[in-house]
Amino acid sequence: MTSTLAAMGLVDWLILVARVLVTFAGLLVTVMLVIWLERKVVADMQTRIGPNRAGPFGLLITLADGIKLFFKEGITPITADRAVYVIAPVISVIPAFLAFAVIPFGTGIHLFGRYIPFQLVNLNIGILWVLAMSSLGVYSVVLAGWSSGSKYPLLGAIRSSAQMISYEVGMGLALVAVLMYSGSISLRGIVVQQHHLPNVIPQFPAFVVYAIAALAEVNRPPFDLAEAETELVAGYHTEYSGIKFAMFFLGEYLNMVTVSAIAVTLFLGGPNGPHPSFLPWLWPVLWFAVKLFAMIFVYIWVRATLPRVRYDRLMNFGWKYLIPFGLLWIVFTGAAVVLPDLYGRGRFLTWAAVAVGLGLLIALFWPAKRGAVAARGEAR
Repeated sequence: MTSTLAAMGLVDWLILVARVLVTFAGLLVTVMLVIWLERKVVADMQTRIGPNRAGPFGLLITLADGIKLFFKEGITPITADRAVYVIAPVISVIPAFLAFAVIPFGTGIHLFGRYIPFQLVNLNIGILWVLAMSSLGVYSVVLAGWSSGSKYPLLGAIRSSAQMISYEVGMGLALVAVLMYSGSISLRGIVVQQHHLPNVIPQFPAFVVYAIAALAEVNRPPFDLAEAETELVAGYHTEYSGIKFAMFFLGEYLNMVTVSAIAVTLFLGGPNGPHPSFLPWLWPVLWFAVKLFAMIFVYIWVRATLPRVRYDRLMNFGWKYLIPFGLLWIVFTGAAVVLPDLYGRGRFLTWAAVAVGLGLLIALFWPAKRGAVAARGEAR
């Protein structure tokens, strides 16, 4: 009896290790495909050829770059704090993997007499775990800039950390609105709640807030102030080269994949979607992959379209517009959840229509009023 239980425990541990390794390898392959896709899409939008040499259609270009950076000589500044200098790139990669651990990218499969879910950990506080892991990313930026022993990486780290912390507030407000509407902070529970209607329809303003904040959170264009080469050489990782720089590069794209996966889970229904009856475990994974790459394609499209914004405008937009709007949407979501049960759905819809109408009027006439006031000031 004891040996049987021990054998069952060993099999469970082996399955868990296999799930972790498969998820890790899948993320690495996804990053390779995303980097190739970005180069190819941006090249097409700029009427260029793009990668077409390494492998079929240039698919192995990312692998070639990784091998090159792995064998490239790494130069450590003599003024650097060596321990922190080495740890900082590792910290940039780990939170993205840990955040993806709670993402349900499928239903599951029966294997070896056991049900294996396509989710590493089904935490009942999944959103809180995601917020905690995303907040750890700023440590790699600050430590990399400080430990390099140079003023330019330090300035880049300060600027990047202020940007990431500021837009993390807006991203958190969007997630709060979703969990209020869904009535759950478990990602699996939120996916089940979207079985009939994805949250992107009733929570579209929160989706827009999240998408914009996620761009700034992971330093993606047009919010890539961490790499404003014309101002700070290359930002917080100026003094990094070789495999250490490659880890920062890997962490950036891993974070993009993770925030896109979170958007798919919270707003687009996750792996939900119509599918035939055969191979029922495969179709949810394919639906999740299609939605994930659609979200990533939008981020690439934004990169190829919009120029980099000025830093003061970036911070001004985050604190004066994005965060106040996120707070107002939380209030509206709370009212939409609670008031219909208290006063009836018909009366609530009437007052909601009046509030939306007033908001649209203010949005239309407020810029015109400000423009008239500014014109009178210039005339004087």
